Amino acid sequence: MICRGLLLMLHRAGEIELPAVRQISLNPFVRRERPQPPLIDRTPLSASLGQLGPIELTQVRRTGQEPLFNSLIEHHHYLGYEQPVGEHLKYLVWAQGRTIACLAWSSAPRHLGSRDRYIGWSAEARRRNIRFIAYNTRFLILPWVTVPHLASYLLGRMARLLSQDWESVYGHPIYFLETFVDPERFRGTCYRAANWVMLGRTTGRGKDDHTNRPNRSIKEVLGLPVHRRFRALLQESGA
Repeated sequence: MICRGLLLMLHRAGEIELPAVRQISLNPFVRRERPQPPLIDRTPLSASLGQLGPIELTQVRRTGQEPLFNSLIEHHHYLGYEQPVGEHLKYLVWAQGRTIACLAWSSAPRHLGSRDRYIGWSAEARRRNIRFIAYNTRFLILPWVTVPHLASYLLGRMARLLSQDWESVYGHPIYFLETFVDPERFRGTCYRAANWVMLGRTTGRGKDDHTNRPNRSIKEVLGLPVHRRFRALLQESGA
């Protein structure tokens, strides 16, 4: 799918000419069966962070617990579940023998003006090193869980954990984290409390825009370095 998207982009830009379409195949992602409602304990859980006890973050990509993650996101996150394309990891958070939260991370968008200016890399360095950035696509505290400061605590744990897990699965580390926050819905308080910084705002045009006019809501872009030499490492062009 990534290669097909690149070929279509080059075709639309006039760089190559693709042959005429011979047949239209059904998109398996459109026809994909949606995750079923999860069968888990929904008893309200209200406690302080200290009272919650040990908290475990489990990477569930390619494990038997991945369907549970998919179901929780589908039925309790306002954006629902979408199957990621490319490198990605999924986490379930456990406490007191129960699932209390979910976090998803994926490959970063290729072009993001505020992030690119913050890093200060060249176009060539971005092409080579974009894989060292992870994008937080979903973050869900389950609606029956009320634990003050839990969200920022989990983001802090993830910042220390994600690079090692990414290297175990994909063979390379992560140097920088990023996410989008919709200011019409959220303030992004938990990210700021976890030392994420605001890099700027999106243009509202999306990655496939050809009109140069906003066609979606404008998001705040937040980022967090997870390596002290992140700029030097991301700016390397290999020249």
